[in-house]
Amino acid sequence: MSRNARIASVVAVARAVRMAVRPGGPSIGERAGAVPRMVRATLSGDYVGVSKARLLMMLAAAGYLVSPLDFIPEAVLPIIGLADDALVLSWLATRLVEETEAFLEWEKGGVGSPAGSAGAAPGGAAYPSGSAGAAGDPGPSYGSTRPAAAQTVPGDVVH
Repeated sequence: MSRNARIASVVAVARAVRMAVRPGGPSIGERAGAVPRMVRATLSGDYVGVSKARLLMMLAAAGYLVSPLDFIPEAVLPIIGLADDALVLSWLATRLVEETEAFLEWEKGGVGSPAGSAGAAPGGAAYPSGSAGAAGDPGPSYGSTRPAAAQTVPGDVVH
């Protein structure tokens, strides 16, 4: 993993932690309760903020963490074995916080583009990351008030 990728990972985790503990934000219980509703809404096509591929990746990450089989066993290479688990856990926790944040906002009927789309256009189309969205919407940028999940990251599937 390159230095920039490690820094981006740490920044994403820090952003998710700030989002998860901000005053007035959804509690852990609300977020946990939103996950099954988010999965159902995504699979039914009602919610397009998270792709089915992203849901599958999140399920695979959770399975990897609880599985007794590990790609790099802690018994053989303890430091590296724990490090790969930590990376998967940090990615999963970040995705869960960001995706549930956007989903709960969507459920409330709030404004803003759904998670996973880099600026929703009218009619549900998505603009590429960094381009302008709806009128007056400059698109994702550093320090944006839009949910972090609305910004694409490597590995995202944008429709």
